[in-house]
Amino acid sequence: MTSLTRPHTGPTTLWRPLALTLAGAALITLGAKLQIPFWPVPMTLHTLAVMLIAAALGPRLGMAAMATYLAAGAMGLPVFSGSPARGVGLAYMAGPTGGYLLGYLVAAGLTGWLALGRGWIGRGLAMLAGLATVYAAGLLWLSAFIPASGLVAAGLAPFIAGDLLKIALATLLLSGWARLRGRGA
Repeated sequence: MTSLTRPHTGPTTLWRPLALTLAGAALITLGAKLQIPFWPVPMTLHTLAVMLIAAALGPRLGMAAMATYLAAGAMGLPVFSGSPARGVGLAYMAGPTGGYLLGYLVAAGLTGWLALGRGWIGRGLAMLAGLATVYAAGLLWLSAFIPASGLVAAGLAPFIAGDLLKIALATLLLSGWARLRGRGA
């Protein structure tokens, strides 16, 4: 194999995935911290960030970004929604929202995989599948903290409208980005 046919394995191929992973984790943190007044509860952009990153970067980098975000939180960095300036680490992750956090990790891989090579409808459906994964894991975990009779009212109903809105926005953003890239912009 000559140097012209050998795959490039220089520094660029090593730094690009690392930079995308760290940028993704930073975007997830920013999304978790931004609160928008919404009814019945304030809305963060956490779901938007996770689904957008997973659908845009694919399963490997999407999961890597989410895992990096979770690792930062586990180390006590204040990355989680509502966490104080000095993070709470593993205690926060073991609390009522821990299942949702784990669900986001699985959803990042699933969404990224299902969105590969798809058009805007396929990417939107991939994000809906990811959101269903988040809710399944989150509600299962939350059931250890609250009675089953209050599970949907506490862990799904207040958030579903906002999350569906964020999925629609992420789908539109990705569609717009794809159009811009197709025009050479």
